[in-house]
Amino acid sequence: MLSKPATLLLGIIYEKPLNAYEITKLLSYMNIKWWFNIADSTVYATLKKLEKKGYIEGTIEKIGNMPDRTVYSLTEKGEDELKETIKESIRQFNYDTNIFTIAAFLMEILEKEEMKRLLEERLHILQSYLNGINKQDNELWEREVPAAHAANLKRMIDIVNAEISGTKRLLSVCGEERRDEE
Repeated sequence: MLSKPATLLLGIIYEKPLNAYEITKLLSYMNIKWWFNIADSTVYATLKKLEKKGYIEGTIEKIGNMPDRTVYSLTEKGEDELKETIKESIRQFNYDTNIFTIAAFLMEILEKEEMKRLLEERLHILQSYLNGINKQDNELWEREVPAAHAANLKRMIDIVNAEISGTKRLLSVCGEERRDEE
């Protein structure tokens, strides 16, 4: 499974080949830093790692008097790994919600029926988590543990409920046409 930065970068390159500078500008324009803070240095280092693994390939371009630039495009191996990472990220629950946020941001790469199936599977997983946490949430347990433990358990319930709500929202738009197809 790819790292979060690698997943995000492959997803951006999936849309169209770009150079590192264009990618950093696009990330800035999209205000991604407000939900996933990825430094420019991480972008450049991750691109090099992805190229070394054969997930992307760089082509040197010369435009006028400008310095040479490397434009990255996704390889078949990279596309396969990206799709597999998106699927795995949807099928799992992690309290680091950025993993799913990145996958949800890129999930339209997948076929609609597969997106729907994966989101339904995620809902089932989330409900299992919620059921498990709720078993622990009782007055007797709360009296026996420090108040911070009890408060943290409630926080975990809030996070799972938010993920359930967000997953249902994504599921509700699975059948809708993409804006650029309208």
